[in-house]
Amino acid sequence: MQKKEHWETVYSTKAPDSVSWFQEQAETSLNFIKNLNLEKSAPIIDVGGGASTLVDDLLINGYSRLYVLDLSGAALETTKKRIGSNSVSVEWFEADVTEVQFPKHQFEVWHDRAVLHFLINPEERSAYIKNVMHSVKPNGHIIISTFAEDGPTQCSGLPVMRYSTEALYAEFGENFLLKEQLKEIHNTPFGTTQKFVFCHFVKKD
Repeated sequence: MQKKEHWETVYSTKAPDSVSWFQEQAETSLNFIKNLNLEKSAPIIDVGGGASTLVDDLLINGYSRLYVLDLSGAALETTKKRIGSNSVSVEWFEADVTEVQFPKHQFEVWHDRAVLHFLINPEERSAYIKNVMHSVKPNGHIIISTFAEDGPTQCSGLPVMRYSTEALYAEFGENFLLKEQLKEIHNTPFGTTQKFVFCHFVKKD
């Protein structure tokens, strides 16, 4: 099964709150973004944010230039319906993050919770980093959350990569500075836990 077909099936057949990565509120991600103290007009993209509630909270907090990318159109439609008329204030991308082409230096903040760890192919990860380099402004912020080194080995029936802070930093390379990191235990809707690592990088000028 192709990647897109897999995720369309997931989001077409399961309720948003019945998948392991569901968060009623993306509090850690939101706090990372708020603590940047950026202008509310700063362009922010949520990669893999199709059914996430992060965009809801960013809108509530007054952020006005928001972008959401997801491979699954069904996931994006879920969020568009949830936020109703506010959906016109967001730019939506139904695309593969390793293939989509953004304008140069379009984003001030690149946020990704739980996409990068699905890229188990080195060529996919290289394409991902290349896209970050191209589309994030100099001194822009990259907030990445992946499964920690002691996190799950699979998710949604797919193999995943697991990262320590050091491994995640090494993946991004010398063009980025590590500003902050933390570990988080995510409580799934099924009563289990998943260990994540969050890293905040700044793209060097």
